[in-house]
Amino acid sequence: MDNTAPNPALDRFPAGRLAFPHRDLTGIGQLERHEILYLLASAEQWVELNRQSAKHAGLLAGLTIINAFFENSTRTLLSFEIAGKRLGADVVNMHAAQSSVKKGETLIDTAITLNAMRADAIVIRHGSSGATQLIADKVDCPVLNAGDGSHEHPTQALLDALALRAKLAERGEEAEDFTGRTILICGDILHSRVARSNMLCLQAMGAQVRACAPPALMPAGIEAMGVEPFSNFDAALEGCDVVMMLRLQQERMAGQFIPSAREYHHLYGLTKARLASASPEALVMHPGPMNRGVEIDSEVADMLDRSIITQQVEMGVAIRMACLDVLTRTARGVEGWSV
Repeated sequence: MDNTAPNPALDRFPAGRLAFPHRDLTGIGQLERHEILYLLASAEQWVELNRQSAKHAGLLAGLTIINAFFENSTRTLLSFEIAGKRLGADVVNMHAAQSSVKKGETLIDTAITLNAMRADAIVIRHGSSGATQLIADKVDCPVLNAGDGSHEHPTQALLDALALRAKLAERGEEAEDFTGRTILICGDILHSRVARSNMLCLQAMGAQVRACAPPALMPAGIEAMGVEPFSNFDAALEGCDVVMMLRLQQERMAGQFIPSAREYHHLYGLTKARLASASPEALVMHPGPMNRGVEIDSEVADMLDRSIITQQVEMGVAIRMACLDVLTRTARGVEGWSV
């Protein structure tokens, strides 16, 4: 396989910047439907590469990627690091605990410092909503949002869509989008950047999206996002084709939002019996990390025919490879991608 060859799946999209005109990826909210589909199609070749024994492509050889994570992360940081290295880039990880931010340096000063190092792309994870855009406005290279506060986590939504499309294709239900499907997102909607990005992404791809949470964890006015809200989990599950569970974001909670983890599981935990209320072959998703026995039972999380949680992790590397590839094409001088 020639890993630098054109991807036939992209032939139906406009050439160059017309397919993806953005320098940065700071949120799903900035993308049009065809731009989301373009990134998903771009990732498909990397899914195949990642399943081979030799997983290296030299597209980003000579480029430097900085992963600046101001919040702790395991799977997202590791996924971006693997993605950059498989594309041949030099990858540098910066952890907040080791950075000058802990010494009082402002975020803007950090951005200026990173910019002076002439990185070719910067991946940012930060606890404050809008921090990624603030840095993007101060640097000269592409910026990818790996999660900012309770705002957005765009690559998570993209990998979720990629995993869902792949599973549907495996079932013989191959389709470009999710038109006609009902998808439920349940859990701590209020604090979840994953929920927000998925709501935007899934609706852009034609799905009807429901959100279910205790009243204290449901954002006010969520209907304005085109989402149907529920507080009764069993009612929300009826007729759903996909159930996406979210963990309780305790680190973002100031105060008591639920009586106890046990009570939460009783009302909002996904059990095998409760899953029976959804469509007969409803798929189960979770962005991780999972709290087994709280928002989801192990027998549901590990259902081989219904759970695609492991596939979500796999697709994370591929979608991040696609994003790094697309956003660095100008730096690589790829024809048709000059700013």
